[in-house]
Amino acid sequence: MVSTVTLSEGRHRLGPPGGRLLIKTSRTGLGRRAGHDLTIEATRWSGEATVAGGAPEESSVTVTVETDSLSVREATGGLKPLGDGDRAEIERTLEGKGLLHTTEHPTITFRSTHITGTPESFEITGDLTIKGRTHPVTVHGSGDPAGTVRGWASVTQSTWGIKPYSAFLGALKLSDEVRIEFEATGP
Repeated sequence: MVSTVTLSEGRHRLGPPGGRLLIKTSRTGLGRRAGHDLTIEATRWSGEATVAGGAPEESSVTVTVETDSLSVREATGGLKPLGDGDRAEIERTLEGKGLLHTTEHPTITFRSTHITGTPESFEITGDLTIKGRTHPVTVHGSGDPAGTVRGWASVTQSTWGIKPYSAFLGALKLSDEVRIEFEATGP
């Protein structure tokens, strides 16, 4: 028996609670053992996927993320566990003038420009806009027979004018490249 991926044709809404959008950071520098690798979740986001069955080039995806909805979900590594105060400080740093400027730039958007592949394995190329700057990004994805779609993309923060967080005179810093992951069930 052959299982096929069940991504039905038509328009599908994306976002919580049936979908998750995560940002994963990693540490670099001489002091990396002191810091944490973070998993940050966008808690308010929405999107739409238009699936054109046998013609992926006619399919499209749009996603909008509210920049003030980023919440630290997990922290691994580090010399001590990440406390609630640490989480709150990281979230303030994300929102503030140092990183995302959420007041001036309340959303991050992605709009596909080209889709290739099959429901089991696909690539979505599109324009990602962060802080008013737009650059191309390629999302790698796959679907399973239950209708769950997963994918990821690598984003270099400095391309969008984001200076990666650093501390201890630069001995501890976040890597410039972050990984964005998504999962949507039953789109």
